[in-house]
Amino acid sequence: MATTQQRTTTEHVTPVGVAHRLESTLRPFVGGDLPVRLRAWDGSEAGPVDAPLVELRSQDAVRRLLWHPGELGAAQAYVTGEIEVHHDLDEALTHVWSVAAERGLAGVRPSPGAFVRALRAAVDVGALGKAPAPPASQARVRGRLHSKLRDRRAISHHYDLSNEFYSLILDPSMAYSSGYWRSTDPSSDPEYGVADAQRDKLDLVCQKIGLGPGMRFLDVGCGWGSLSLHAAEHYGADVTGVTIAAEQKKFIDERVRERGLEHLVQIRLQDYREIPEVSSGDGFFDAVASIEMGEHVGEQNYGTYAQVLHDAVRPGGRVLVQQMSRAGGRNGHPGGGPFIESFIAPDMHMRPIGETVAYLERGSLEVRDVHALREHYVLTVAGWLERFEANLERLTELVGEEVVRVWRLYLVGGAMAFRDGRMGVDQILMVRPGGAHTLPLVRTW
Repeated sequence: MATTQQRTTTEHVTPVGVAHRLESTLRPFVGGDLPVRLRAWDGSEAGPVDAPLVELRSQDAVRRLLWHPGELGAAQAYVTGEIEVHHDLDEALTHVWSVAAERGLAGVRPSPGAFVRALRAAVDVGALGKAPAPPASQARVRGRLHSKLRDRRAISHHYDLSNEFYSLILDPSMAYSSGYWRSTDPSSDPEYGVADAQRDKLDLVCQKIGLGPGMRFLDVGCGWGSLSLHAAEHYGADVTGVTIAAEQKKFIDERVRERGLEHLVQIRLQDYREIPEVSSGDGFFDAVASIEMGEHVGEQNYGTYAQVLHDAVRPGGRVLVQQMSRAGGRNGHPGGGPFIESFIAPDMHMRPIGETVAYLERGSLEVRDVHALREHYVLTVAGWLERFEANLERLTELVGEEVVRVWRLYLVGGAMAFRDGRMGVDQILMVRPGGAHTLPLVRTW
C-alpha cells in the first residue's frame, strides 16, 4: 500500500492537460467558468461541455494573447488558423459577448497575482516567448495620419483586393454600403434580396436629393460606381464621381463604356480635397451625395470634408451623407475596434450621430432629415455573408485562406455590431442655405 507521501508525490508529477492549466489561470480574467469549451493542442479539453468549442492549435495562439490581450490577439490567432471555432461563428461570438456583458467583464481588473500566475502558466505550457509576427493580412500603413498619401494606402489595403473578389460578395451593382429593405418578409416576397435592397437604396438617395435629367451631380467617394451609374442611367443626371482607389475607377470606366454612358458619367481618381469645382465655393453642382465615405476622412479632417460638401453644391441644392456611427467611439476605438482598425479599415473614424450632425451644421449646411437604417445593415450583411459562403472556393483561390478568415470574422462581427446597437448607419439629408430649396413639406420616403 502506498504511503501518504508516495501518493502526494505521484499526484504532483502527474501532468495536467494544457486546457485545464489554462482554464484555472483564466478564471480571474473571465469572472468564473470559461464561456467556451476549450481544446488545446495536446488534445486536452476543459470548460462547459455545452458551450461553443474553441481549439487552440498551437502555443502561438496563447503567445499572441499574451502580447495583445483581448480582441486583437484573438483576431490575429483566428485569421492565422492558430485558433479554430468549431461552432457557428455568429452563435459562438454572440454567446461570448453575452457572458461578458452578464459578468460585467469590461470593468474586471485582475490582481497582480493573477497576472503572475498567468505568466507562470505560459511558461508551463511552452507559450512564453517573443511576439509572433503580425499576420500578413494585417494592415501596415505609414505616414502622417490622413495625409493624402496615407489615405490612399489605407483605402488600397481594403479596396484593391480585386474587383472579382468583391463581385463574389456584393450584389451585381457592386454597392458596398447598407441597402434599404422595402420588403423584409420572405414569406410574402421570397424573391426580394440584397440586389433589390441596393436598388431601392439607390432610388431613395436619388429621390431625396431630387435628381432629374441634366442635373449636375457629384458622388464623393463613389466606390464601384453603383450610385453614379444609377443616377445617370435612371435619372438622366450629369455625374462626376471621385475615388482614390485605382481598381474602382478601372471597374466603373468599363461599366460606363458597356452601358454607353460616356456622355453622362465622368469618374476621376481624385481626393475629395482636390475637386477643382469646389475651390471657388460658388457651388458648381446641383446635388451632392457621399455614401459611407465620411468614416474614412478622420476626426481632424471632418470639418474640411463638411466644407467641401457645402462648397460643392449650389445654394438651395441638396446634400446627402450616408454614414456609420459608433456610440462607443470615445473608448479609444473609433474605427470599430482593434480587429476592424488593424485588418479592415485602418484610420477609419466613427462617432455618435449627433456629433456628425454638429460637424455638418458647423460646415454651414442645414440638416433637414436624419434617417436611421441600422436594422437594414443587418439584413444587408446577411446577404453578403450568404454570397461569401456560396463562393468560398473561388474566394480562397483569389486571396488565400487567411484573408478569407479575415472576411468571415469581419462580416459576422459587423452584422452583430449593427444588430446589437454598437454601431449604426444613417442618411443625413441637408441643403445649402442661400437659395430656395425644393424639399417637399411632406416626405414620401
